[in-house]
Amino acid sequence: MSVKIIYFVHGTTTDNIEHKSTGWLQGNLSKKGIEQSIKLKEQINFDEIDLVISSDLKRAIDSAEYVFKDLKYILHDERIRECNYGDLNGQDSSLVKYEEHIDNKFPNGESLKDVEKRLRDFCNYLLENYNGKTVALVAHKAPQLALEVITKNISWKEAIDNDWRKTKNWQPGWKYEVI
Repeated sequence: MSVKIIYFVHGTTTDNIEHKSTGWLQGNLSKKGIEQSIKLKEQINFDEIDLVISSDLKRAIDSAEYVFKDLKYILHDERIRECNYGDLNGQDSSLVKYEEHIDNKFPNGESLKDVEKRLRDFCNYLLENYNGKTVALVAHKAPQLALEVITKNISWKEAIDNDWRKTKNWQPGWKYEVI
């Protein structure tokens, strides 16, 4: 049993531009984010994708719509939401320190291990329902790092340290396999 995943992060939001961490707030794509999503459409091989699942937060839904609307069926799933930063949802990004919240929950929020638990449940759902398929996911930073932990069997510290956002090494989709 296996499911191939092609992971796409949502486009740049107005919060990203203002250096805020949106967390569980809905968030809006910026003009740049809309342009990124439209441009991404030209860089994808749609034939290899069987299904698209986006987070149920607006910024991911909107990104998925700009890229996949009228081409692929899009589902929404709350399990691939961003980490709930609790009291820090929508606050300055400098306050949201992943390294300090691997095991410890954000105040009135969740920890990265909580996100990992959600993603493990989601991966089991994929295996049970989409075995042998390729699924495009449109989501956020913490769920992608959780997939790194789950599929590469690495620590959260390694996933955080090697995050493409630190090196500005964006690409049009990251490939994972759940087995």
